[in-house]
Amino acid sequence: MLPPHVEDDHFARTPLIARPLPLPRRAAARLHPLPLLVAAAAFATYYHLLVAPAPSYYHSLFLSLGSNETAAAHLRALTARPHLAGTEANALAADHVVSTLSSLCSFPTRVTPYSVLLSYPAHRSLSLSAPGRAATAFALVQDAYAGDPYAAASAEAVPTFLAYAASGSAAAEAVYANYGRAEDYAYLASRGVNVTGKVAVARYGEVFRGDKVKNARVAGAAAALIYTDFKDYTAPGKAFPDGPWMPPTGVQVGSAFKGVGDPTTPMWASSEGCERVSIAEAMATDDMPGIPALPVSGRDGEEILQLIGGDVAPEDWQGGEGAPVYRLGPGPAVLNLTYTGNETMATIQNVIAVIEGKEEPDRYVILGNHRDAWTFGAADPSSGTAALLELAQRFSKLQSKGWRPRRTIILCNWDAEEYGLIGSTEWVEENRAILTSRTVAYLNVDIGVCNSGLDVLATPQLDELLKQASKQVQNPDNGTESLYDMWMASDSSLIGRLGSGGSDHFAFVQHIGIPSVSMSVGSDYAVYHSLYDDFTWMEKYGDPMFRRHVAVASMWGLLALRLSDDEILPFNYGSYVAELEKGAVGINKSVLGMPVSLSPLQKSIKEFDKAVLKVDSELKALQTWNVWSPWRNNPLRVRDLNDRLMMTERAFTEREGQSGRPWRKHMIYGPSLHNDYGAEVYPGVDDAIQTAKRTNTSLSWQSVQHEIHRIARVISQAALVLSGGLT
Repeated sequence: MLPPHVEDDHFARTPLIARPLPLPRRAAARLHPLPLLVAAAAFATYYHLLVAPAPSYYHSLFLSLGSNETAAAHLRALTARPHLAGTEANALAADHVVSTLSSLCSFPTRVTPYSVLLSYPAHRSLSLSAPGRAATAFALVQDAYAGDPYAAASAEAVPTFLAYAASGSAAAEAVYANYGRAEDYAYLASRGVNVTGKVAVARYGEVFRGDKVKNARVAGAAAALIYTDFKDYTAPGKAFPDGPWMPPTGVQVGSAFKGVGDPTTPMWASSEGCERVSIAEAMATDDMPGIPALPVSGRDGEEILQLIGGDVAPEDWQGGEGAPVYRLGPGPAVLNLTYTGNETMATIQNVIAVIEGKEEPDRYVILGNHRDAWTFGAADPSSGTAALLELAQRFSKLQSKGWRPRRTIILCNWDAEEYGLIGSTEWVEENRAILTSRTVAYLNVDIGVCNSGLDVLATPQLDELLKQASKQVQNPDNGTESLYDMWMASDSSLIGRLGSGGSDHFAFVQHIGIPSVSMSVGSDYAVYHSLYDDFTWMEKYGDPMFRRHVAVASMWGLLALRLSDDEILPFNYGSYVAELEKGAVGINKSVLGMPVSLSPLQKSIKEFDKAVLKVDSELKALQTWNVWSPWRNNPLRVRDLNDRLMMTERAFTEREGQSGRPWRKHMIYGPSLHNDYGAEVYPGVDDAIQTAKRTNTSLSWQSVQHEIHRIARVISQAALVLSGGLT
């Protein structure tokens, strides 16, 4: 249901494609169509050149309108209370987003609700015992800090838990499993440490928490515990509020679900009256944790590790300075863990606003950020939401100066991202056909700001545009430099790829093959997903002057303006060729001496390279011809080129999807088999190689060859789409 201040039928009445007003019949009969069209085209061109400001004027104006006060005000409003998906506080945060967007000129705004399966803690307990030592019951509470202005609101925060963990109890010896990776459990097995029936203790870092719990289950553990190690989250500085690092009682909460979207509607949208699996069936899938699990603080984790005996763990498994010696176990420490979850259907709310395009209203540039947070969520995700609202207000000011985008811009504020990218996934699934045929690009900002530096992930055809845009945005930490200078000086100066499942770009890239970007100012920060990710932390350490918020909004908005306003889409597929070749080199190293041929892949990459060169020559010709050239007077030819640039990414998807993961259809990029946060090039081939190396059978190496043929086929399809030719 829409909030009362939004006209529920207004958006439905506002078409995305404008319809021309009908002429009276007699007037229509007197007008010969051909001279009229020629005259209209000539006038439009003349007006555009001599009267209407060029798009670059509006782009420069957009950059000049940034307001750190506006960004700070929105962040303060959004972080007044913890706002977990499905709660009243998150509904109020949605109201703030809706009221802001709907107050702007010509921004039809609506709420799209979905009924989905969410998970909340009903009961948790954890105690530690050892021979000759009284049992210790852990409080499982994150302590308030001195002078906390949000102490009262903190009581509303959900107790620390891992969403979708199985309900149950386990009382067993503890085993230390380092980061809980597959290779860590393989090492334990090689050392003769039996994990079966034990409580696995792993520290945060390196891989997704859901993989840590699944790996523990696969190893036979009865339960899993994940703690925040001081070495990774406190050293080398002071803990909040005296510094930016995690306090001793800080806990990283989060989801342990390895799937995406509503668990009761796998592979289809959670629309009203749709088919669903039962909650019990949803909780029994392999993507669910399957065992009881809890997150704990660094202080509690260290107390447990002090009592684990057995062989000394390797050097790279040890803690930081002053930490006890970490040992493998099992025992003599015994953990008694109980968790009871409340899995329930709840309503989530996506907020959608539309700025209709003038010349090509049926082409969409989509900006997205999620709103829900585990606690206050100042960095994750409210810094991104504040940036989205700040740039929307700039777009409104551009409209008042006469700007209309060439293509439609859609602003999306997703819900329930933290549980498993649920809001964005359901929307993509529900609108899959129209999004596949009309979407130019998806631009995602999750954590907008958390420290310095620029962190960027993208599909390769957007690499050059990202560099161009960053050179136009001011470095928020140094007014004499550009954001590009800040980016190149940071640890994350390379553009990463969007194979991972870490944010809302995932459905756009993996399910329907949309060119996409995901970016932030800063990357990792210590108080992630804890009670201490609040406005005070952001104001003191994340972005004291809120200039970084303005910078990310400027970069985000400028990308949207270029993609929506440029007559020819600013895509460059040259980077893609280099990525495909690099991936092929990696495969070749992995299959040396095995009965596998890369010739189909190499042939398809050469075909794609030829298609890229063909398009590049077309683009260069366009840039040298004047406004009266045949291209300029033939909008269908321009449209054809743009469609080829837009649709090439779709060709990298395959209907059947990745082997064993049919929802994930992108064959070039995807998550690592053992880490949803990790991105792999040619994920299907990588998975098959891992299996073949483990089993070393003729059939398994045939599977590797089959996967190579599959990626060769989609690359050949992409070459055909980009070149615009048929066989």
